[in-house]
Amino acid sequence: MSNGDDTMHKLRIENLVVEVDGEVILNGFNLEIKSGEIHTIMGPNGTGKSTLCKVIIGDDTYKVVSGSIYFDDKELNNLSVDERARAGIFLGMQLPTEIEGVTNADFMRTALHLKEGDNFKLMSFIREIKSVCAELKMDEEMIHRGVNKGFSGGEKKKNEILQMYLLKPSMVLLDEIDSGLDVDSLRIVGEEVMKYYKTHECGVLLITHYQRLLDYIKPDFVHVMRNGKIIKTGDASLVSEIEKNGYENLLADGDK
Repeated sequence: MSNGDDTMHKLRIENLVVEVDGEVILNGFNLEIKSGEIHTIMGPNGTGKSTLCKVIIGDDTYKVVSGSIYFDDKELNNLSVDERARAGIFLGMQLPTEIEGVTNADFMRTALHLKEGDNFKLMSFIREIKSVCAELKMDEEMIHRGVNKGFSGGEKKKNEILQMYLLKPSMVLLDEIDSGLDVDSLRIVGEEVMKYYKTHECGVLLITHYQRLLDYIKPDFVHVMRNGKIIKTGDASLVSEIEKNGYENLLADGDK
């Protein structure tokens, strides 16, 4: 596998403490993800999973009290969202935003032009966006509509994967990308994420509640979160244990 530039990338989170409105959401969180690794985080609602993704990408709703986030050994704490994105980090959102008056094509063309500068080629962009739409079984007409405007839940998630393919990030964060997907769309999204991962050998952080997505996206590491930190780490077999027994026993172990 190759990520295009044969560079090993690494996202490292050290002792991260994060608050929202004075409430601690992440509490001494630690994690390291390297190129070629897929990490899945699971856990009950309210444990800080989605918060983690938003903090990594730089959402200023969240206050980093202490700790650091590094990407390729560069601290991200004081970088803006666009600076983090330019560095190669991508977030596929749980609830993608609708942007009226800006078409998908214009949005992606502008983003790629900013990223690639003089290397941007319009005809190559047009060919690629049409090709990826076909792979995702997205109606090509959707690229000429407002970003996510009037899209179904599944269409919005496919649109996130379209953006991922075009922006070619080296670190991919997917926050419940399976929510709102029917069985066929789940398979398509899962297979396309794995295809991108194998082609670019990126790092992947996947937030999910369900094993069904992991039938397609095969994690190397599975982490269980509680109270803003990881309490247990295992391989893919940990997912089956969670499906069979729930979180209760694992959470009890985390209290010991």
